[in-house]
Amino acid sequence: MSITLPENVFVNFLVMGVSFFILSKSAGFLVDGAVGIAYDLKVPKMAIGILIVSFATTAPEFTVSVISSIRHEPEFAFGNAVGSVIVNGTLALALGILVAPAAIKIDSKLLKITGLWLIGIDIFAFFLSLNGVFNRWEGGILIIILVAYLFSVFLIERKRKKDCSSPYIHTLDEEIDENIKQDSLNIQIIKFTGGVLGIIAASLFLIEAAKNIASFFGVSKTVVGLTLIAMGTSLPEVFTCIIASRKGHGDLAFGDIVGADVLNILWIIGASSLANPIEVALGEVLFSFPFMLVVVVTMLGFARMGYRLEKWKGIVLLSLYIVFITLAVLLFVTKGIQILAPG
Repeated sequence: MSITLPENVFVNFLVMGVSFFILSKSAGFLVDGAVGIAYDLKVPKMAIGILIVSFATTAPEFTVSVISSIRHEPEFAFGNAVGSVIVNGTLALALGILVAPAAIKIDSKLLKITGLWLIGIDIFAFFLSLNGVFNRWEGGILIIILVAYLFSVFLIERKRKKDCSSPYIHTLDEEIDENIKQDSLNIQIIKFTGGVLGIIAASLFLIEAAKNIASFFGVSKTVVGLTLIAMGTSLPEVFTCIIASRKGHGDLAFGDIVGADVLNILWIIGASSLANPIEVALGEVLFSFPFMLVVVVTMLGFARMGYRLEKWKGIVLLSLYIVFITLAVLLFVTKGIQILAPG
């Protein structure tokens, strides 16, 4: 789906503002629907975040990256995927931690498995990128790994569901709002689906506006992908994380972040590479991937510390995002502006 907006920079800023509002409302429906589904099916909310919400909230990244690859704009696809992992692990999770009424409790068993998957996937993708291209066969490998990852999470959750002593089964009923309990499974699915559609529609407009604004200021495609587009496509995760945490569903928020990070590498880069090989400059790889690994290791390390995410950890993660944006501006944006300057 292609959306065309006027080139006027003020119109594009207005579109971004409206898109932010729609995203926030849609994320609320998505969270309520996902939590309701978890309650009705007796599935831990963190698993719902990893297996369902993360697919929904990464739909904008998937759409933008695949279309960009088909249109022979691989810088957008690569920058969007890697940049989204950075945004998710810093800005989105940090804001979720800071607005949560209490420290977010982490499911230790699920963290150990998904955490190892995430680190392993990121390192593997980094090595694949060092030759400057993600070929179609490499994209196929990433998709195969995605299937294996989802199957492993499914097996873990099926085993845990049979364990009646699991605290994430027993305490679920106590944490669900009464209005969510009263809705039928069909209503929960409608809420979830409506939230997904709203997120996708708002994100498409947001992304187009961000691209026009970036073009107006003369920023390169890779930096647009790493910063503006990654921020735009990650807004579903940002809003979902904030709203879920404020409602006391921090485990759902963390599950969404971890699941989305896995999907950004395996699903987004994998599918985009299958559509068209993704070529990236080595300098951009050496800047973005190592920083992404620092973010992922820091995020998972904080989650492992006492299996709780307290406010101070959110402040550190937010600081990492500020460092990332600062470095991107100093290394790429400033250079682009200098090139555009007269004389």
